[in-house]
Amino acid sequence: MEPANQEPFVLRTETLGALPIVNHFLDRIGLDAIIDRFLPANDARLRLDPAVVIGVLVRNLTIDHQPIYALAEWAAGFDPALFGLTATDVDALNDDRTGRMLDRLFDTDRASLITHTVLSAVRHFDINMDQLHNDSTTVTFSGGYHQATGAVRGDKPTPTITYGHNKDHRPDLKQLLCVLTVSADGAVPVAFRVEDGNTADDPTHIPTWDELVVLVGRPDFLYVADSKLCNRPAMDHINSHGGRFVTILPRTRKEDRQFRDRIATITPSRGGHASPKASLRSTTSTRNSCHPKPG
Repeated sequence: MEPANQEPFVLRTETLGALPIVNHFLDRIGLDAIIDRFLPANDARLRLDPAVVIGVLVRNLTIDHQPIYALAEWAAGFDPALFGLTATDVDALNDDRTGRMLDRLFDTDRASLITHTVLSAVRHFDINMDQLHNDSTTVTFSGGYHQATGAVRGDKPTPTITYGHNKDHRPDLKQLLCVLTVSADGAVPVAFRVEDGNTADDPTHIPTWDELVVLVGRPDFLYVADSKLCNRPAMDHINSHGGRFVTILPRTRKEDRQFRDRIATITPSRGGHASPKASLRSTTSTRNSCHPKPG
């Protein structure tokens, strides 16, 4: 029999959801340790470590996409230990504190942080980097954003939120251009950067490819992109540096018209079919190569 003065059991419900699985993969990458290296808790006035707050945001974006102002309410439904927090810490996840931690993240060396994270994922999950796919899109903003003018902050330029070719078909709204490259193996993001909202897609490929060469450690991976890659400066740059690429030839190029005209005017052979070898011989030049004679 229980003693009369013993308190009854208290039933408390906490959600686990997908967090144990998400944490497993983040732990393998070592993401929390990487963030902590770039966002150290170097201020005694901080109630929560910057890396912990950013870690909660990463998990939120992975499984739920709740807004920043609702972060504490969202996290309160889970076992706080899954975030590296105590029950009292969860209440400190207000939007002001989260915003200050995002400011710290913006001011740190984000390029190196992303590189360390990608290399760790490639190493721990044995991601094949022989083929990489690139594309870009616009992120549309509502509002003035008068301070997002590309001013230098912390010795680094910042992207300009401005008008451009809007892929959401909203030319009345400002935007940023986001450039993303993923591996063909599992569609794992391996490179990302943000450009001014009025940046065209064409000139983004050279700096993107150069960045990937440093990341992969060699130039001979296959770089796959849409027709915006089909411009002479980008293709010449990749080819002259030992790279390979696959892209789409726009119909506005003269080569497309020449090919279509040639197909339409091929004279069939007596059997009713054109001879591919004969057609190629008649329309292509001979490529010569020199080799030393044996002996």
